[in-house]
Amino acid sequence: MTISIKTFNELTTRELYELLQLRSEVFVVEQNCVYQDVDDKDQKAIHVLGKKNNKIVAYTRAFKPGDYFDNPAIGRVVVKTSERKYGFGRVIMKATIDYIENTLKGAQIELSAQTYLIKFYNSLGFFEQGKEYLEDDIPHIKMIKP
Repeated sequence: MTISIKTFNELTTRELYELLQLRSEVFVVEQNCVYQDVDDKDQKAIHVLGKKNNKIVAYTRAFKPGDYFDNPAIGRVVVKTSERKYGFGRVIMKATIDYIENTLKGAQIELSAQTYLIKFYNSLGFFEQGKEYLEDDIPHIKMIKP
């Protein structure tokens, strides 16, 4: 998998279509969650694209401090179902963390994690903060990487 990092305006039309398709495939269809994925945050986000055979198979978006949370943040972490066995979630997250630590230089990184992924995020240096809450009827918890 190759990683590229782009602003919204640097995305090609094809890349935008593919990343929105992947997010819809997983967050709306697979997780059976009706919600507004296109949320006006994409224009502020830094888009981290993981491509295999020139198709997006993994994706995250990163935010500067204040664009989503007070700290730099990561959101919309997603890997295509058929590609999860290759460890691409860890690869895309490490690339996103490296980008934030080297470019945005915040004191810590925040994310809103689906609770079933707590151990995955723990393994990347994130710790739970606060209590579990529902986001789009799915249990989440705030996590911080110091």
